[in-house]
Amino acid sequence: MAKNVGNYNLGHFNKESFQQDLLSWFEAEMRSLPWREDSDPYRVWVSEIMLQQTRVDTVIPYFKRFMEKFPTIESLAMAKEEDVLKAWEGLGYYSRVRNLHSAVKEVNESYGGVVPNTVENISKLKGVGPYTTGAILSIAYGIPEPAVDGNVMRVFSRIFSVWEDIAKPKTRILFEEIIREVISKENPSYFNQGLMELGALICTPTSPSCLLCPVREHCKAFEEGVQAELPVKSKKKAPRSVTMAAVVIQDEAGRLIVHKRQNKGLLANMWEFPNVETQLEYQSPKETLQQYLKTDFNLKVEIEAPFTTIEHVFSHLVWNITVYKGTLTEEITELEDLKILDLASLSELAFPVSHQNILKAFLAQ
Repeated sequence: MAKNVGNYNLGHFNKESFQQDLLSWFEAEMRSLPWREDSDPYRVWVSEIMLQQTRVDTVIPYFKRFMEKFPTIESLAMAKEEDVLKAWEGLGYYSRVRNLHSAVKEVNESYGGVVPNTVENISKLKGVGPYTTGAILSIAYGIPEPAVDGNVMRVFSRIFSVWEDIAKPKTRILFEEIIREVISKENPSYFNQGLMELGALICTPTSPSCLLCPVREHCKAFEEGVQAELPVKSKKKAPRSVTMAAVVIQDEAGRLIVHKRQNKGLLANMWEFPNVETQLEYQSPKETLQQYLKTDFNLKVEIEAPFTTIEHVFSHLVWNITVYKGTLTEEITELEDLKILDLASLSELAFPVSHQNILKAFLAQ
């Protein structure tokens, strides 16, 4: 195959031999994972969304519970957002499940509950980018479409000794073009899954297990001894640190006050304990919190000493939360986004991990 892709000549690459080596290895070594029990497009879709930025071991129990609760596209499409967020609680990156929920509704309404099987239609769905498009089409429908994630870019940067920065969009496009040339047309499902598996288990970010690699003979980086230097990836900016104060407020009956976040932005529509940023130099965190409760919620609260601190790391920022205990000093009027609930009722709401940890620390006192 004398073919140039970008600056890379694939003419000397034996794609048939590479395919055979990769597919034979995957058939023999593939992990038993719940989303591999069949090739149902809906199950493939849910698993791929869950696996974005999340480890396989973490995803497995979430996937099983999610599929028990929402076994079909129709059941997820008809579900309340509150229930969907609760089923996702703890997985993080909640925009993923909100987009999934929205897209599933569209599939249910516009495609009769059947996941589309063309690039044009599936890529129009909310939250379905090029990787997810390729993964669903190849794994569920056997269509030879590239599915390029971090694992795949790492594998191919080493196979072809690609020194372009994989953090740049144009590099992902380069790998998509390369894969279109070398993908197995007969078994694109196992080809793409094999690449992902290879990146996860063998061709790891550090200390790749080259001596165990089924495609070592095809690897330029191994031949040149530069596998540890690839892939090239520019560093992200350090996450911004935010100092915050939160308060767990009880009434006389021991019920707790919780607040629902806005329907846009970070952790949209999730529940939390009242909290505020505290980076004002002229006010103590306690004073800032007291003023916030009065101004935003008209709450009169006696705030006691802090009982814990919580650090929560997002990809782009770090929350450092000092958590106080508070006592309600007069009755409140419940609003749509402000509730006073007992523990049993609280357990039905979806909280981000940071606020789950606040509740655990409060109950552990």
